[in-house]
Amino acid sequence: MERRATPHRGCNLSWFVEGQGTPVVLIQGSGVGANGWRPQLDALTSRFQCLCFDNRAYGRSVPSAEPLSLELMAEDVLALMDAQGWDSAHLVGHSMGGLIAQYVARRARARVRSLALLCTFANGAAPSKLTPWLVGVGLRTRLGTRRMRQRAFMEMVLTPGELAAVDPDAMAKKLAGLFDRDLAESPPVLMQQVRTMARADARPFLSELAGLPTLVASAEHDRIATPASGRELAQGIPSARYVELGGTAHAMTMTRDAEVNALLVEHLERAEQGSRSATLAARA
Repeated sequence: MERRATPHRGCNLSWFVEGQGTPVVLIQGSGVGANGWRPQLDALTSRFQCLCFDNRAYGRSVPSAEPLSLELMAEDVLALMDAQGWDSAHLVGHSMGGLIAQYVARRARARVRSLALLCTFANGAAPSKLTPWLVGVGLRTRLGTRRMRQRAFMEMVLTPGELAAVDPDAMAKKLAGLFDRDLAESPPVLMQQVRTMARADARPFLSELAGLPTLVASAEHDRIATPASGRELAQGIPSARYVELGGTAHAMTMTRDAEVNALLVEHLERAEQGSRSATLAARA
C-alpha cells in the first residue's frame, strides 16, 4: 500500500488506492483513519478500485490550515478524485463520512455514480445530542485507566453482546489498528469534527439527489447514528433503499464486515448495471 499526499486548501491529504475496476471513494467518520476501511477492502478490491484517505487534520492528513466544514471536506473528496484522474466514482461513507458524501453529491452530482451511506444521518446535530447515556459513556472514555477508557469507547460502538463475546483487550488492539489510534486517546481534532458535523444539515437538499442510486444501512443498536436517523435519511432521498442490520451497533463495518460487504457489492454492481443500461438506452 503506497500512501500519497495531495495538497489542498492548506492540508496535505494522505490517501492510497487499492484494487482494479470501477472507481469507489470510501469516506470515514470522525476519529477514524483510512485503515478503518480495511475490512471492506479485502472484499471490494477484486472488483473495484478503492480510494481511501485520512480526513483533513486527522492521521497523516496534516497540517490543516483552514477551519473545518462539511463543504471543505466535500471539496477534499473531489480534489482526490482529480488527483487520481477520476471523472466520477461511487461514494461509500460511514457516520460523518456519509454526511460528507451527501455534500459531495450536492456539489458535484454528475461525478457521483452512487451513494452507500452506512451508520449515518442527514442532520449532523442528531449524533451529538447530549443524552444521559452519551454524557456518561463519553466521560468514561476520558477518565480512569487506559483499559477502562478503551472499554468505555468500545461500549459506544459495540453492543453488549458483541463485547461479551470477545476478549476486550484483543478487541481494543484490533480496533486500534483500524481507528489508527489507541482507543483510550482522543485526538484534539475529534471535538472539532463533532462540532463541525453538528452545524451541518443535508435535509434541505436531499430531494435534489432523486434518481441517484442510494443505499442507506443502519445498525439496530447504534446509539450514535440511530436507525431513526437512517430512516429519515432514506426517506429524504427518493428511491433510496434502506437496510437495517440486527444485533449490531456503530462499528458494524468492522464487526459485521461480511454482511456489510455483501450489501456494498450488491449495491455497487446494481448501480453499475443501471448505469450501463441507461447508456445503452441513450445510444439506441
